[in-house]
Amino acid sequence: MARKPRQKRAKETVNAIIEAGFIAMAEHGPAATTTRQIADIAGVGVGSLYEYFDNKEQIFQVMAERFVADTIALIQPLVPTLVRKPIRDAVRELLQQFKEFLQQNDARYLKCARHAMTLGFEEHLEPLQKTLQELVTQYLMHHPETLTIRNIPTMSYIMINGGIFAVVRHLSEPAPPIDFDELVEGLANMIGHYTEQEMALIERQGAESS
Repeated sequence: MARKPRQKRAKETVNAIIEAGFIAMAEHGPAATTTRQIADIAGVGVGSLYEYFDNKEQIFQVMAERFVADTIALIQPLVPTLVRKPIRDAVRELLQQFKEFLQQNDARYLKCARHAMTLGFEEHLEPLQKTLQELVTQYLMHHPETLTIRNIPTMSYIMINGGIFAVVRHLSEPAPPIDFDELVEGLANMIGHYTEQEMALIERQGAESS
């Protein structure tokens, strides 16, 4: 960022530019979005925009940071409830909440998520990954019988990222082959089935060794 805003009015200007960035990117895509489009939507001059951002890529970077921060703000209040639910119900609740989050404000976050690689979102995902891993850890602690499941870090990484990708892709398709509830049920059953199979295996191994 060219200059960090300190005064209230400057912070409001920067916020307006970021909000305008979401609108412009959703309408034009990242390649066709220009700083002039963003400035016009924000209601500021291009010169004012350049006081705070060197180029549109810097705006996209801050947009990515906001997307991640807002996603974390969605997840954290849900954790105390999710960790007490059966695994399938927890997955259903989290994915439904994620869908509603992506579709807020004319689906601006969903439209941005479609361009996540282009916008460099992956460079800012570490805090979100950490939050989701903490959710998994707290879930395991509330369900200690699951702590002996094999490959928890690997499987949680695959399931978390696979679930996020599946939701974004499904909501982005104009005519998906299944409805959203079917997708959620499939993901919930996949995770639930894996957990149950692992627990059954552990029980068999314990019975055989005793």
